[in-house]
Amino acid sequence: MSLAPSPAPLSPRPPGTDVPATCEVPQFAPIRVRGGRHRLRRLVRHRQRAMAAGLAVTAAALLAAGSGAPAEPPPGDRARGHPVADRPPGRPAAARVTAPVRIADAATVRLLRPGDRVDVIAAEEAATGGEAHVVARGARVTEVPEPLDGTSGHTVDGGALVVLSVPRATAARLVGASATARLAVTLC
Repeated sequence: MSLAPSPAPLSPRPPGTDVPATCEVPQFAPIRVRGGRHRLRRLVRHRQRAMAAGLAVTAAALLAAGSGAPAEPPPGDRARGHPVADRPPGRPAAARVTAPVRIADAATVRLLRPGDRVDVIAAEEAATGGEAHVVARGARVTEVPEPLDGTSGHTVDGGALVVLSVPRATAARLVGASATARLAVTLC
C-alpha cells in the first residue's frame, strides 16, 4: 500500500493581493437637467393651483365612477304605478328637463304626488274634430305646486299646474299641445 504523495500546500498570499488595483474616477462636469429646478420652484410657488387641479381631477374621477346604484326616493315618495321601461341598450339618454304643464282638470292634479309617473294626453276642442293623442308617456311628476292666490283649491276653468320631468323633445311637444288643446293626465 503505497500512499499517494500529498499535493503541495498552497502558498498563502498576503491579504489584498487578489483584489484588483483601484483606479481613480475621472473628473467630469456635473450633469444638469434643463429647467428642472425652475419647474420645481414654479410648482412650489403655485401649489394652490396644483392642489385645486388635483382636487378637480379627483372630483371628476369620483363623478365618472359614480356609485352605480340609482338613487332611491324616500319611502313616502315612491312612484306609484308601473315603472317605465329603461331605454334600449346602445341608445343615448335624452337630456331631461322640468316642464310646468297646466292640466285642465284641477281635481286630477290633486291626486298626484312627486314621483308619480303619468301619461299626458292632449284633447283638441270638439269644434276641430275632438281628437285625443298622447303627448308624453311615463313623465315623472317632480312637483305639484300650491296655487299662488292662497285659495284652498285650484281654479276650475284654468286647471292646475304640475311640474314634470321629461326629455327635451317631449317638453317642446307639451308646450305646443298646451297652446292648442286641453291637457289631461293618466297615472301609469
